[in-house]
Amino acid sequence: MSTSAQHKIGSGFGATSTAEDVLRGIDLTGKLALVTGGYSGLGLETTRALAGAGARVVVPARRPDTAREALAGVPGVEVDALDLGDQESVRVFAERFLGSGRSLDLVIGNAGIMACPETRVGPGWEAQFATNHLGHFALVNRLWPAIEPGGARVVSVSSRGHQLSDVRWDDVHWRRGYDKWLAYGQAKTANSLFAVGLDARARDRGVRAFALHPGGILTPLQRHLEQREMIERGWIDENGTVLHPEHFKTPQQGAATQVWAATSPRLDGLGGLYLEDCDVAEPAREGTETRDGGLGDGVKSWAVDPAGAARLWDLSVELTGVNAFA
Repeated sequence: MSTSAQHKIGSGFGATSTAEDVLRGIDLTGKLALVTGGYSGLGLETTRALAGAGARVVVPARRPDTAREALAGVPGVEVDALDLGDQESVRVFAERFLGSGRSLDLVIGNAGIMACPETRVGPGWEAQFATNHLGHFALVNRLWPAIEPGGARVVSVSSRGHQLSDVRWDDVHWRRGYDKWLAYGQAKTANSLFAVGLDARARDRGVRAFALHPGGILTPLQRHLEQREMIERGWIDENGTVLHPEHFKTPQQGAATQVWAATSPRLDGLGGLYLEDCDVAEPAREGTETRDGGLGDGVKSWAVDPAGAARLWDLSVELTGVNAFA
């Protein structure tokens, strides 16, 4: 297991930094970025920040009309249809993009679902693993011919929730006793391992990959949680008022780490790392994972383990039939 490079580098930013803060002085004119889910919550703030720094941004969206409405007035943004839970949709989107002949400088896998009721997609896959991980795995592999060598970055948005569960290797689709939070944890571990696995394969072409925890933010990601559950977790009161706002980031602060991961010169020459609060994360202390939401800082060793990343890569190739590095 490898956590040797998982140590802060003194970025100068922190938990309260915003996406605008980390982009100050960075000119993205002429760059093309792709942000999945870039029209809601953190994704919307990420798209706004990148466009504000001069980038053109492609936003693949499961709800294109909703996306166009949310992004109206943001310059240099285009929306296209993509459902990450549908591998055929991923294939069609990628072929359409490759047909445009353009190169991608930044890819941010921001879209995701959290703690949903047991849902099956495709050939019976568990929806969180299928959407959060397998959809992004296939998307990046299919887009690989367009990802610019010698400087492109791929950013995989994980979560502190990865501390809840390693990949459940003997039952990744939770056919034996579904648990929505452990399934979410597995999917977020997979997001991190994907960055480790991709970086190992892509670094020779000068393409680097990172995973990250954006922070605790109340966004539409919570759409599957009942108010009662959020009250029990101490997030809100009966009136829907946030009880401890100091424990939550604003969407602008939540977008900062993924924007920093995609653009910061401080990360040049690095890759395969898990980030939080606009810096490289430290290894997590043991015993931090609990079911009551009291997760600690840092990254669990299982989420940055090269052997686990290689195993997940092989499993993902087997499931999706896609591998740009075969």
